[in-house]
Amino acid sequence: MTTLTRTGRGPAVRPVKLDAFRATPLTRVALGFAIFLSIFPIYWMIIIATRSNEDAHSMPPPLLPGGNLGENVKAVFEAENAHFMTGIVNSLIIATTVTLAVVIISALAGFAFASLRFRGRNVLLLSIVLTMMVPLQQMGIVPLYQMMVTLGWTNTLKAVILPFLVNGFGVFMMTQYTQQAVPRELVEAARVDGASTLRIWFNVALPAVRPGMAVLAIQTFMLIWNEFMWPLIVLTPDNPTVQVALRALNDRYSTNYVLIFAGTTVSIIPLLLVFVFFGRQIIGGLMEGAVKA
Repeated sequence: MTTLTRTGRGPAVRPVKLDAFRATPLTRVALGFAIFLSIFPIYWMIIIATRSNEDAHSMPPPLLPGGNLGENVKAVFEAENAHFMTGIVNSLIIATTVTLAVVIISALAGFAFASLRFRGRNVLLLSIVLTMMVPLQQMGIVPLYQMMVTLGWTNTLKAVILPFLVNGFGVFMMTQYTQQAVPRELVEAARVDGASTLRIWFNVALPAVRPGMAVLAIQTFMLIWNEFMWPLIVLTPDNPTVQVALRALNDRYSTNYVLIFAGTTVSIIPLLLVFVFFGRQIIGGLMEGAVKA
């Protein structure tokens, strides 16, 4: 199937084969196989969460849900060594606080780097990019822990929140997004009208970069929600985050897969809710950035 388009009295435009945009059977098979590989581990985790621990070791593995989900989830919350409810509450507080801080700081810094001119701008932006190439958390974990001990913040949520309040990737991402979404002429026009820098950001730049901020918010929330090493070091076992609480569900001499999978199933519910409520905006932001690029 082809189409022809004419412009005025000029010659016909080159035919476009619409069939070229249809997926081939091999493409469909490859996509289906990729989807299966992505979904099956999560599906099997939920299946084991509804069964007994013996079913987790059976061969072939069970593929249909059982009837023990309620009992397993109850056992997760009643596990004395895990403090699972405390972990969920702590993770919600930490992830929400860090996400708000990262998004706001990154949006402000991105607007400054993209729309303002000041001495040392390129050097500062290059420094931020270089921080993305170095694993600062792993390299600086000892002095960072010493800092928390000096401040007296060990076993407090502040110790987990502070190191993640600024994100180099977020600043770089919002800089690139602001350069594409906010025309310089619009900023200059607002400046001529007498608007302050903060007012220009709030009234001119912010509405244009909201899709990018939504994408950054989801990425940051997922990153902090899944953070494990630093909370394990700085928090005590009775005041964990959700990932540390999942680790505590392990028995000392054996692995209780049912409890671990049931706890993991509960722990991913906040992430699923975020994607359900903001998925359309996330996809729209990604597609808008791709089109503008």
